[in-house]
Amino acid sequence: MNNVSLIGRLTADPELRHTQSGTATTRFSIAVDRRVKTGEERQADFINIVAWNQRAEMICKYFSKGQRIGITGSIRTGSYTAQDGSKRYTFEVWADNIDFCDSKNSSSSSYSNNSYDGGNSYSNRQSYRQESAPAPSYSNGSNDDFVDIPTDEDLPF
Repeated sequence: MNNVSLIGRLTADPELRHTQSGTATTRFSIAVDRRVKTGEERQADFINIVAWNQRAEMICKYFSKGQRIGITGSIRTGSYTAQDGSKRYTFEVWADNIDFCDSKNSSSSSYSNNSYDGGNSYSNRQSYRQESAPAPSYSNGSNDDFVDIPTDEDLPF
């Protein structure tokens, strides 16, 4: 099974790009801390990440350099021949799921008072950070929004 879970900090602002067919993509790296023993110097591995379509758009809209991000995905390897004739190998993680790891109140957070609108307005990150749209509300706050589930002793598991 090829499944990877990582938490790290972005080493640079991610940039949204498009393939010739118009598919959104972004490539970036994250610094993932290694476990260290007491008294040892802290070390990190720098892992290359690739995201496609809506995930790429979301990352470019909501994340910036230094923010912690959670990535779940799979390892992809490849190879190519360089201009000097030597064979080079590639290693990257293709992101399947993205998680916010910084708190909403973090000073580096650019998504604290904004919502993901699902549109295509991701290219201008600076103008997005200056917006202050309120988060959407999905409830009117009444008890009618909830359904009472009867409890009995016969559980299905």
